[in-house]
Amino acid sequence: MMLLTKEIIKKLPKLYSQDGKDPKDVPIIAKFFSPYSNWTWYVTEGEQREDGDLEFFGLVRGQETELGYFCLSDLNVKRGGVPLVERDMSFGYTHTLAEAKEKQI
Repeated sequence: MMLLTKEIIKKLPKLYSQDGKDPKDVPIIAKFFSPYSNWTWYVTEGEQREDGDLEFFGLVRGQETELGYFCLSDLNVKRGGVPLVERDMSFGYTHTLAEAKEKQI
């Protein structure tokens, strides 16, 4: 499974474009999770870096829950050929940052 599709990339707002917006008005574009741990990443914006990697901003839920930056290369890791992070393919574009902050979605 691909972590990103062209459709998701097209929907990504540019980094910093959501600054100052109410969390209930900030859509989550993609949700990534590790089936082997309690880590989840909710992407709200992103863009390609000079080195070709994609940099995201969103809510990260792991040992702590916090807003932060992360890269596609951080998520695209494998152990023994098995991906350690997957994209929630059933996750639509109807959820907001406020929902992710308030509860586990």
